[in-house]
Amino acid sequence: MNQYIDFIKQRIEPRSRVLDLGCGDGSLLIQLKEELDILGYGLEIDPQSIGKCIARGINVIEQDLNKGLKNFADQSFDTVIMTQTLQALRYPHLVLDEMLRIGSKCIVTFPNFGNWRTRSYLNFRGRMPVTKQLAYQWYDTPNIHFFTHADFEALCKEREINIMHRQFLANGFPDNLLKSVWPNLFTEIAVYHLSR
Repeated sequence: MNQYIDFIKQRIEPRSRVLDLGCGDGSLLIQLKEELDILGYGLEIDPQSIGKCIARGINVIEQDLNKGLKNFADQSFDTVIMTQTLQALRYPHLVLDEMLRIGSKCIVTFPNFGNWRTRSYLNFRGRMPVTKQLAYQWYDTPNIHFFTHADFEALCKEREINIMHRQFLANGFPDNLLKSVWPNLFTEIAVYHLSR
């Protein structure tokens, strides 16, 4: 589900400095560079993804986000992005703090584990869900924190993080119709634009 790409593009200033944490193969940075002429850098831990970034001409640094971002000075970037990675970090709250230290704004996306399909799967099958968004078995999943959009908003309030914009994404019926009425139940992917 790449619906959040438009959300991100609308919130990135042309020719700004952008850091993408867990950048994968660099696809997002390529799009932002082509469309907004950004100065972009990526952090990635997977050697194959790093190789793809280098082949595409993406500035990429091999780094484990769980070890922090102390190698970056305060306000080094205009925007720091992290898509579909927050739930895989050991201490996501500390990484959020670091994102807002090194960037004036940040954008995060994550799966909403409170979606009714996920709840139903666990309730009726008695097993951890395997869905299109959560395509791993419980024993090989990179996801170590299972949280909902409501949990995330509570964390932002606790850490005094300003939610500038949010978008709730879902495919299919009834999710796409009801996500704005009951976001914690019908959202599949949550997208947030944050600042201090």
